[in-house]
Amino acid sequence: MKSQLKTLMIAAVAAIGLTAGTPAVHAMDKNIVETAVEAGEFTTLAKALGAAGLVDTLKSKGPFTGFAPTDAAFAKLPAGTVESLLKPENRDMLTAILTYHVVAGEVKAADVVKLDEAKTVNGKMVTVKANGGTVMINDAKVTATDIAASNGVIHVIDTVILPPKS
Repeated sequence: MKSQLKTLMIAAVAAIGLTAGTPAVHAMDKNIVETAVEAGEFTTLAKALGAAGLVDTLKSKGPFTGFAPTDAAFAKLPAGTVESLLKPENRDMLTAILTYHVVAGEVKAADVVKLDEAKTVNGKMVTVKANGGTVMINDAKVTATDIAASNGVIHVIDTVILPPKS
């Protein structure tokens, strides 16, 4: 279970590196982490994955579905939050947050819209709401979908989602 959580966290961080305009065909030969880093809009996610020790997990076979928050999504967090989470003493909390952005298996957009909820690698559920052309994962809007990677798929979100405290 711990291995799966790490893998999902890595996928989430990798997804942050993707841009909405990243062509899926180009990404297919790269894993989730490589695809995200190449995109350039997920530098905060990449740093977080590294700090949590999840990069190798998200480079593994998978498949994973990552809901990747952009740098702008991380910027919405209260001042000092990201810096605090990146500290070694907060690694467990960071890992819990990152793995909450990853689902085991490959769930494409056509499948996501059929769901009401999904179990994350973290073990907690996220809610999924589809209304017309808008899909929400908890309070985060999905802004780009089906960014293909060799070990899964990335969906870009505009807000960092936080696991429930319970």
